[in-house]
Amino acid sequence: MFAAAKSTENSPRPSIGFHALTLATFFAASAAPTPLYRIYQENFSVSPVLITVIFAVYAFALLAALLIAGSISDHLGRKPVIFFALVLEIAAMGLFVVASGPAWLIAARIVQGLATGIAGASIGAALVDVDRAKGQIVNSIAPLCGMAVGAVGTSALIQYGPFPMHLVYALLFVAFTLQAAAIWLTGETGAKRPGALGSLIPRVTVPKQVKRPLSLVTPINIANWTLAGFYLSLVPSLVATTTGSGAPLTGGAVVTALMVSGAIAVYLRRSKTASANLVFGVSAKTLGILTVVAGVHLANVPLLLVGTIFTGVGFGTNFLGSIGTIMPLAKPDERAGLLSAFYVQSYLAFSLPAILAGFLAKSAGYALTTDIYATAILLLMGVGMVSIRADRRKVAGSAA
Repeated sequence: MFAAAKSTENSPRPSIGFHALTLATFFAASAAPTPLYRIYQENFSVSPVLITVIFAVYAFALLAALLIAGSISDHLGRKPVIFFALVLEIAAMGLFVVASGPAWLIAARIVQGLATGIAGASIGAALVDVDRAKGQIVNSIAPLCGMAVGAVGTSALIQYGPFPMHLVYALLFVAFTLQAAAIWLTGETGAKRPGALGSLIPRVTVPKQVKRPLSLVTPINIANWTLAGFYLSLVPSLVATTTGSGAPLTGGAVVTALMVSGAIAVYLRRSKTASANLVFGVSAKTLGILTVVAGVHLANVPLLLVGTIFTGVGFGTNFLGSIGTIMPLAKPDERAGLLSAFYVQSYLAFSLPAILAGFLAKSAGYALTTDIYATAILLLMGVGMVSIRADRRKVAGSAA
């Protein structure tokens, strides 16, 4: 995902496992609040709208961190920046533990978003430093696996453990503290260089040759991240409300199914062309969404799970297809700015529609909100595929 720097250690390879685990832990923590949102609603009298705001501020903070500090580890080295991110994350876990209302949750999510954005960029770069090919795969799969573990693990702790609103954060607090100590035992994979202050200026650029391809995949990418935001903010409450299943593991399992199937799809289809991935992804996601809608209206949890698996396959494959469409077209010195633009688009789609979903859920109910979201996502994907095919016909006609 990020430009690699030459290693300053003789044998940094053993650190790839540690960095992969640390990256996954950050994203596990990011998904940990998802099964708790319904409990926050009950204990703090929080509306669905405020729940989605609590969810969205995390995405805004993460995006800000990526834009401002995304390349700082290229100048200061990977280890000190990763350590700083871990310290921020430890602070966020502490805020969650002492949270006594929505204001505390918003503060915790902002700090967590900043920490995850800094960690994602610096750990992602470290992974590519160690092994470019394996690092790129880990960068794609570790966040999804982490979120899956975070969702199902938190759900299990809520259902079977004590202190449901605090235990998971206490355990994560300990895990991040251990990782903050262990980071200094790993090899430094990056090289320090001047220009740290200048790197803090956000650079969001779309090269001329990428503007058209990016515009073509934009509807599919927006549909992708809108769906992810909906799942991570409202799906546990949706499952409980529409199926009558109050077991936290049920809602957590549905969210986990999305992430696990997405990770598997990324791994299995990593060598396919961008075009093939988009066609496959849109088809799988369409089937999945229609099945999910059926599961909601039939109050059928197994159907919801099956639909989510297909949806997750489409989610992961569409992500691969979108990135594969635009990144090969950028020159080496254009990639960072292009990635920034892509993530601005992605995280805005991840967060802003989720707030709208909160308003819809409050006023129209979860089932109708699902119908509206499903329709919008299907329409966006349809527009994207029609535009891509029309562009291909135009190019073929010009060549002839």
